[in-house]
Amino acid sequence: MRVLGIDPGYAIVGWGVTDYTGNRFSPVAFGAVTTEARVAFERRLAQVYDGVLEVMRTHQPEALSIEQLFYQHNQTTVIGVAEARGVILLAAAQCGLPVFEYTPMQVKQAVTGYGKAVKKQVQEMTRILLHLEKVPKPDDTADALAMAIAHCHCSRSRLQGTPIR
Repeated sequence: MRVLGIDPGYAIVGWGVTDYTGNRFSPVAFGAVTTEARVAFERRLAQVYDGVLEVMRTHQPEALSIEQLFYQHNQTTVIGVAEARGVILLAAAQCGLPVFEYTPMQVKQAVTGYGKAVKKQVQEMTRILLHLEKVPKPDDTADALAMAIAHCHCSRSRLQGTPIR
């Protein structure tokens, strides 16, 4: 299975493509789509769309794993991230890519075995599972790879009839 994980945003969209065969992960490619703050917001959304669409077309994933929108404090930021997610989901729909959404707690549980793991633990476990020399930068890229790993674990559980928590 080839999975594209995405950590959505409008300044930085982390992405990571992994192959999952048997019980083994292989990183295919990873990186980030970045936009500059001084660019008009609608142009930034177009850049996010173009960048993500390019990744999808280049790497031909079988599924998209994306973080569910999580509202914390800044209302302005959450609206922008929601709009960025919208163009990402549009690109997935245009590529015929099924979308799977996971909460931060589900990702932590799938990657580390502990739903309240701290960010550094998730990043280090992602590095280990993908046999990488170092944690990918920016952090959004490492988070995207964790999203892809989470989907691989969760989809395997679904196929085996194990409920997802």
